[in-house]
Amino acid sequence: MAKRRDTIFRGDLAMTADATFLDALRQALGSDAVDIAADSLAYFANDVYRTGGLPLAVIRPASVEALAEAVKLCAGAQVAMVPRGGGASYTDGYIRPEGGHILIDTGALDDIVIDETNAVVTAGAGVTWANLKIALEAKGLRTPFWGPFSGIAATVGGSMSQNTLSHGGTAHGISAQSVIGFDVVLASGEVLTTNACDGMRFYGPDMTGLFTGDCGVFGIKARIRLPLLPVLHHAETVSFAFDSFADYHTGVRKAQLARLDDSHFGLDLALSQGQIARQEGVGARLKIALQVMQKAPDKLKGLATLVKMGLAGEDPMRAGAYMCHFIVEGFDGQDAAHKAKQLRRIVGAHGREIANSVPTFVRSVPFAPLFNILGPGAERWVPIHGVFAHDKAVAFDTAFKALLAARKADMDRLGVWTGTMFSPVGASGFLYEIALYWPDARTPYHLTTLGDEYIAGLKDFPANPAARAYADDLKEAIVSLMQDHGAGHFQIGRAYPYQSRLSPAAKALLGAIKRELDPQGLMNPGALGL
Repeated sequence: MAKRRDTIFRGDLAMTADATFLDALRQALGSDAVDIAADSLAYFANDVYRTGGLPLAVIRPASVEALAEAVKLCAGAQVAMVPRGGGASYTDGYIRPEGGHILIDTGALDDIVIDETNAVVTAGAGVTWANLKIALEAKGLRTPFWGPFSGIAATVGGSMSQNTLSHGGTAHGISAQSVIGFDVVLASGEVLTTNACDGMRFYGPDMTGLFTGDCGVFGIKARIRLPLLPVLHHAETVSFAFDSFADYHTGVRKAQLARLDDSHFGLDLALSQGQIARQEGVGARLKIALQVMQKAPDKLKGLATLVKMGLAGEDPMRAGAYMCHFIVEGFDGQDAAHKAKQLRRIVGAHGREIANSVPTFVRSVPFAPLFNILGPGAERWVPIHGVFAHDKAVAFDTAFKALLAARKADMDRLGVWTGTMFSPVGASGFLYEIALYWPDARTPYHLTTLGDEYIAGLKDFPANPAARAYADDLKEAIVSLMQDHGAGHFQIGRAYPYQSRLSPAAKALLGAIKRELDPQGLMNPGALGL
């Protein structure tokens, strides 16, 4: 009995300490910026894929100064801090299994300062790529990499912390390659500026690069400085179909090396007819008619494109076992047409050209709503990706298909299925992303993100622990297979192996940096294996 009283007494002390700490946060940030409501904590305890422990509170600092003060308070109370951007992560990047942390929602850090003279934009960590695009396009500008497909929600800070790719990726690389510098709030509350020179990133050792892909384990990004380019309004969209993965890979490998397009992406038949067709069917494509017409410098050509989109119907979704879609930009129509002609020559030798309705849609609506956080039949969804050297890509594809064949009976029994998509990573990397689906109940993340009206129109699945456990096991098997083929990963979070890939010297250096910047280990503990 004495031990039980002691336990209760210790619990009361902890609750009192928590209340005092939360009061201090409210005083520093304002009461509206500190959220402990049960439904909020349940929502923020989930990412797209997994449910973690409940945060002690969710805070939403409205300024860099407020963020720094909150970090000081957390450090003083020895409370773990986990930053969150747009929330579309699926690798446990902001999910802490133990709970009890302060979840830092960076969404209110949304200032955008455009310096046209110096061709630099400074964006708050919570700025979405969609809002950044709107602000910059008003001045005829863009960033080199300008966002993932989830950019309606994905933030600039989150993309820099996790690394990502999509729009602008072929020509300019991943998100980490389109940044000059950061202002980072360290565990001490000090604000560190990573670039020593306003005009460039590379002045001595690359301190900015240290904080790209770090998942917030070294500090919390507050501001991001990115270079600017002029928007090129003239574009061609080109699509190809391929009968085999080997043909597909050969064609896009040569396209990657040529760097003629601004961005491209590929899909297998399952994903093209599933997720993409749901979003980009004939009806959806015709609904964007006005946008296509408005964005076309040549209105007659825009009308011709629109008619082609309507006549194409669903054929581009089933034109081959694999399909690839290119967006080619030029300084004028002649420049864009010349690049597209060269692309047709290079890629057409390995596939056949098909109607270009899919890339036309993507160029018109680059940041679609987050409907794809559920499958085409409202199943649960998680992507699994690996970046391969070109000489490993076909071998991995063969091994992955063998893995699926060996598991087919169990997958069919449990309703588990997959589709694949592909993207370039510079000239030398090939991203192979697997979408994994299974029937299961939705979490508070899905319900809150999609809203009651949209959810009401979907098929409802009961909780399915057997399918969920099988999907998790299959996910781990796929990650292991990717590792066997030398894959690297973006969005490492807590889902992909990282430290096991480091040499002893590199691991020691990483640990020393962590101890220097975060001696108490309070910055997103557990991410990157730290």
